[in-house]
Amino acid sequence: MTHPDKHQARKRFGQNFLHDPSIIQRIVDIINPQKEDRLIEIGPGKGALTKLFLERVNKLDVIEIDRDLVNTLTSTLGNDERLIIHQADALKIDLSQFGQKDLRIVGNLPYNISTPLLFHLLAYKDCIKDMIFMLQKEVVNRICAKPGNKQYGRLTIMLQYYCEVEPLFIIKPGAFNPSPKVDSAIVRLRPLNSPKDDLLNHECLKIIVREAFSQRRKTIRNGLKKYISEADFKELNIAPETRAENLEIADFVRLANHYHYLKINTL
Repeated sequence: MTHPDKHQARKRFGQNFLHDPSIIQRIVDIINPQKEDRLIEIGPGKGALTKLFLERVNKLDVIEIDRDLVNTLTSTLGNDERLIIHQADALKIDLSQFGQKDLRIVGNLPYNISTPLLFHLLAYKDCIKDMIFMLQKEVVNRICAKPGNKQYGRLTIMLQYYCEVEPLFIIKPGAFNPSPKVDSAIVRLRPLNSPKDDLLNHECLKIIVREAFSQRRKTIRNGLKKYISEADFKELNIAPETRAENLEIADFVRLANHYHYLKINTL
């Protein structure tokens, strides 16, 4: 077995282990797990948060890709029958296997997979109550950005359309071992029961948003010319010379709905 203090952080898994007791306690208090919560921790690492979660819940699932860390967790916490350890890639995990709604997903997400993982989890939004993650601060800034901000982009729109997003607090590099070169931040995401703008087709929104931001300096006239005509922009009352970063989420929904309408009428 690997002693928890001997494990070498692996770059390929983006490992930075949280060790500051005051930060650990603050995160647990913000999550505020209740006994009956179905809590799933992604990337438990050496179990800094895991130990405190186990003091509060009846059952805890953790998802860890690193076999050595799975061995460490098994040797240090494995006797606790409330803990279920899944050695798995969180990017491939099927959350429907947990068989209920109101899942609470938490964790210190590896920097190198945070964006694709957030998109993956979005596919299970209907069974998630909330998600509270530690991420690179720059990623949290992108998630919470407003139109007109350089950080406003694809991640912003897809997450803010489906979730209420709330930045909570910043964590300095010294709270981790090894220390990352950037600040981290905690963000809370709560999937909305019903988004305020009606969307006809999720895939159409993905395509429109992806293409609009594929070259940020382009106007949306040029970025979306394969999908939306000059006449369509006028019909939608959206200025074609605008850049994607200056459009509201509601504008992207209207563009996506129009694209969907055009698709079904040309079949």
